Amino acid sequence: MKILGENDRLPAGSTVATIGMFDGVHLGHVTLVDFLKQQAAVTGKQALVITFLRHPRQVLRQTEPFRLIMPLKDRLEQIASLQPDLLLTLDFTAELAQLDSSRFIELLRDRYGVTELVAGYNHRFGHNKGETFADYCRNGERLGVKVVKAPEYLGEYAPVSSTIIRGLIAAGRVVDAMHCMNRPYSLTGKVVHGFHNGRGLGFPTANVGEVDPAVLLPHNGAYAVLAHVAGQCLQGMANIGKRPTLDNGDQLSIEVNLFDFDGDIYGEDITLEFISFLRLEFKMCGLDELKRQLSLDRDNAKRLLNEYLTNNQS
Repeated sequence: MKILGENDRLPAGSTVATIGMFDGVHLGHVTLVDFLKQQAAVTGKQALVITFLRHPRQVLRQTEPFRLIMPLKDRLEQIASLQPDLLLTLDFTAELAQLDSSRFIELLRDRYGVTELVAGYNHRFGHNKGETFADYCRNGERLGVKVVKAPEYLGEYAPVSSTIIRGLIAAGRVVDAMHCMNRPYSLTGKVVHGFHNGRGLGFPTANVGEVDPAVLLPHNGAYAVLAHVAGQCLQGMANIGKRPTLDNGDQLSIEVNLFDFDGDIYGEDITLEFISFLRLEFKMCGLDELKRQLSLDRDNAKRLLNEYLTNNQS
């Protein structure tokens, strides 16, 4: 697969394309790209996936808080795993947003050789939100570009959308989000120094900092996780929150206790895969209650992680 930038040009009549944000690269996206590749194979063209560097909401509604499921690097890697022939990244700008569907189809035809545009099942594009799929087809026919609709994902976890997955993650429902994406929700940062309270409790933790601020965090609470750090995949439990029992103020922290591990990983990149929700964060009566609860959390996390790994052995 070849990755292109918006300044690249493709030969006239060379591609069948689809376009979208692909945030989360979920099972609906898999259905879409599979259909795209089928259409390209039938016509002898190259399958082109077009995605945006920035989400339209980050450009058009800058005053409204909005978080993505995954950073750009991860999104491109996951799209690449679906094996289209070409992947094009476009910067979504205010100027691009002003194009109606006709002008947009014309741009795709003239710059990127698109002869057929595969629209996601419920995807809309172009400035005029009142346009229907029939309008897209008429505009495409006039410009010599066939517009077809991809089939809807109708699998076990339907309906699936990026909006639904964001809601699941924000609610802490990481198992449901995992089903929609066919892989765990993950978060990447760097191991940094924190309050160092965990070791005194018998549960040393690695603080995860330098997380992309554009990425969505799960609901505050404790989670069973797999941690990828220093070339290892380790089992652990993570807490997202403000540590109310230890009175560490209002600063949000992400901490992970790695099971059966006591190495020095400060400064290392770390990726957490959220396998299961354990409990909400709450203030306990004291350190003894906190230690008892952490012991219960650890036992529960180990059980859930072992079940997950057993069920997902290749």
